[in-house]
Amino acid sequence: MKKAFGILFILFYAGKIIAQQPDKFILLKPDRVFDGEQMQTGWVVLLKNNKIEEAGSMSFKLPADTKIIELKGMTLLPGLIEGHSHLFLHPYNETSWDDQVLKESRAERTARAVNHANATLMAGFTTVRDLGTEGAMYDDVGLKKAIEKGVVPGPRMIIATRAIVAKGTYGPRSSSADVVLPQGAAEVSNANEMMEEVRTEIGKGADLIKIYADYRWGKNSESAPTFTEEEITTAVKIANSSNRPVVAHAATPEGMRRAIMAGVSTIEHGDNGTLEVFKLMKEKGVALCPTLAAGDAIQQYRGWKRGVDPEPKSITEKKKSFQLALQADVTICMGGDVGVYIHGDNTREMELMVEYGMKPMDVLKSATSVNAEVFGYADKIGRIKKGLLADIIAVEGDPSTDIKNIRKIKLVIKDGVIYKQ
Repeated sequence: MKKAFGILFILFYAGKIIAQQPDKFILLKPDRVFDGEQMQTGWVVLLKNNKIEEAGSMSFKLPADTKIIELKGMTLLPGLIEGHSHLFLHPYNETSWDDQVLKESRAERTARAVNHANATLMAGFTTVRDLGTEGAMYDDVGLKKAIEKGVVPGPRMIIATRAIVAKGTYGPRSSSADVVLPQGAAEVSNANEMMEEVRTEIGKGADLIKIYADYRWGKNSESAPTFTEEEITTAVKIANSSNRPVVAHAATPEGMRRAIMAGVSTIEHGDNGTLEVFKLMKEKGVALCPTLAAGDAIQQYRGWKRGVDPEPKSITEKKKSFQLALQADVTICMGGDVGVYIHGDNTREMELMVEYGMKPMDVLKSATSVNAEVFGYADKIGRIKKGLLADIIAVEGDPSTDIKNIRKIKLVIKDGVIYKQ
């Protein structure tokens, strides 16, 4: 009894000591603040533990023992949000997608993903929407938990676990009909199997459901729709009932149309979208994640020398479809399909968005407040605003006048913890 009482006594007072830990305050003093919507001057930002306590002019009393960080010549921004990532992939010019899925062990792929997560965070991206492990099953769930527990550094993860594909449409593929290869996504054959798979992935820890509304399975390997509108609607109804969105890989006008009408929240890629389809997206409130950098990277892997060689047809067509989306006033998310190219080079997508026709300020919004709103996290991240989480970065110069300044990362804070200064 005495021993038990002693243990309880120690636990009680240990709890009191933890509860009495003093609050930690950090004051950030930059030249300017992009608050997620517009550029502000004369602002300072006060952090209290893991949240933003104040943001605006210095009209408040500074708490005792506040750590002050001077950021002269710098711009403060909300932590950037990568909208389309695959942390379990690495660039295809290093190892082909097929060989990553078939020949790299899941232990190796997880080890790589840990490094990719750290590189992403150090590049100023404090949140990623990771859209499929591509054969690594549900290992993104474990990585997400390890980051949350502080086991390894990395961004907040919004995860899809396994993408869902129609049976017989995805890969890897064998030249022999007698050989069955492991697949890079979960295969379903009908609405009932779709229903079961969505429930399974939610049970495993998915924050959202990703489906392939079309893929390169046509008679001559051309892209064609894979699911009926009704099958996609089945996925949306189940996911939405648990307050989870469905996102759709779609590059053909018909695949996009089916996904839009079924109620998905975002279209990923949209390479061959028409003005009519983009107007439908605008009408239905569906956002576009254009992944410009992935197509650019793949063409360079095939030998295209950017700025030297003539522009490949796929790049020209991608520019045109992106500009049609802008013309239709579609909500544009920032997401580059990073993993096709190197993790930590996420800002490559932002630079191409400007090159293809967006204003730098609109690109900054896409990478912060717009992504947060579209993904359902606007009450936590995406803005520098009192009460939101302390995910904040600082860059040298002004990225609203030159988007390349977004690469000049000088400070990274996630959840109130300084990871880079």
